[in-house]
Amino acid sequence: MTTQRDDAPFDALERRTPRAREAALAEALPAQIARAAALPGYASSLSGIAPERITTRAALAALPVLRKSALTEAQGPGAPLGGFAGAVTDFTHLFQSPGPIYEPGRIDGDWWRVGRFLHACGIGPGDIVQNCFGYHLTPAGMIFESGARAVGATVIPAGTGQTDLQVRAAHDLGSTAYAGTPDYLKVLLEKADEMGLKLKISKAAVGGGALFPSLRDFYEARGITCLQNYATADLGNIAYESPAQEGLIVDEGVIVEIVTPGTGDPVAPGEVGEVVVTTLTPDYPLIRFATGDLSAQMEGTSPCGRSNMRIKGWMGRADQTAKIKGMFVRPEQVAQFVASDPRIERARVIVTRADEADRMEVRIECREGDPSEFEPALKDALKLRGRIEIVAPGSLPRDGKVIDDQRSYE
Repeated sequence: MTTQRDDAPFDALERRTPRAREAALAEALPAQIARAAALPGYASSLSGIAPERITTRAALAALPVLRKSALTEAQGPGAPLGGFAGAVTDFTHLFQSPGPIYEPGRIDGDWWRVGRFLHACGIGPGDIVQNCFGYHLTPAGMIFESGARAVGATVIPAGTGQTDLQVRAAHDLGSTAYAGTPDYLKVLLEKADEMGLKLKISKAAVGGGALFPSLRDFYEARGITCLQNYATADLGNIAYESPAQEGLIVDEGVIVEIVTPGTGDPVAPGEVGEVVVTTLTPDYPLIRFATGDLSAQMEGTSPCGRSNMRIKGWMGRADQTAKIKGMFVRPEQVAQFVASDPRIERARVIVTRADEADRMEVRIECREGDPSEFEPALKDALKLRGRIEIVAPGSLPRDGKVIDDQRSYE
């Protein structure tokens, strides 16, 4: 693994001191909260909030978490964006993602901020990017095209599928860079070998799936530097790799928190939790938007010189909903149980099966009390009864799980 420096930053924001970054945040955050509070989608969640007081990450952490399900439920014929943005005609593009859920976007101005990632990949003027992300209804293709425009690269809007034609286009037009899912580039390379065509691709910007070390090694052996980013249709670029390949660096246009699933409470650095993101995009302010993904904050800064917070990348899903004895139990319910008594520091629901029946055990970190004292609150929050075990504070794993389903489904 290289620890080289990349001495050509995308902009000055990437190398700010922590003090300068927090000062800029203190100025930008109140304005963004005010924009959101003025939108009908936030009428209940941000009601009574004084935006001018939300100037720090700690103050932000006190606001409610916004879940994707809330966006979906709010959207409809009369409010296609659910009241979380202005009129649909304020945007240049509208997309539909599985759900269905509708998202707005702009092709101009690097609206999704992917240019920062492509620059870190070494993509710029003189490069021809074979963009193999989808263009049909979903936004991924346009997201990466917008980023390529921002760095001055030429784009082939290849989309997905039609591998033979893709290879022929890459060969004939001289593609030097690839954008797409991690595994499809391998498909293209192997098809090119089969067709007897040599490709010039030497850079790859991938996302939308896991980049496994073996796959990265395969590309490296073919002379291709492959870096990955973490982005969503709603939020745009969240974090990205640099040539140092040591974690993902948080984008300068978002604020990332790692929280206990179901609660919104930040965890300590290094602990696994749910990724919650606040955007600073003026026309689509998402405040404490829960991605449903798990990750962890890394200590220190990248050796490439970029100074923002780093995360470890995708570490699983935070949606640990389990059906127990015919009832759904969600992380939010576990959080309700924890909040029911100040003596409870953490809780973990463990689900097993014995004698053809579900078994539920709830372990709680607590300094005092008898298990029976917590039974009414557990029944109220989870709508189920289960065995309660009190454990010492600090003894539950810090792996992001609040519901540990140990049943075998094989």
